[in-house]
Amino acid sequence: MQVIEIISMVGAVGLPMFDIPLILRIVKRKSSADISVSWIVGLWVCSVGMAPAAILSSEDFVWKTFNIVNVILLTGVLIAVIYYRNGVPSESKS
Repeated sequence: MQVIEIISMVGAVGLPMFDIPLILRIVKRKSSADISVSWIVGLWVCSVGMAPAAILSSEDFVWKTFNIVNVILLTGVLIAVIYYRNGVPSESKS
């Protein structure tokens, strides 16, 4: 593996990692009111839509890796945003 490929792989894995602080902030505050649901849904749909072509059609290992990691972490953001949309869901009362 050449140096440029190593740098690219670090970027491919590193870029989606910036979703983790966002997820942690949402969970800590127990609110995602400041995050647009349409933005995260649109981002997630586009990412999931691109993933099959990246994984099945591309020979580029960096692009495949980025797409896999990105879809996984964006799914985490999407779940956190929807779950905490109106604050912590109230516990069901029996």
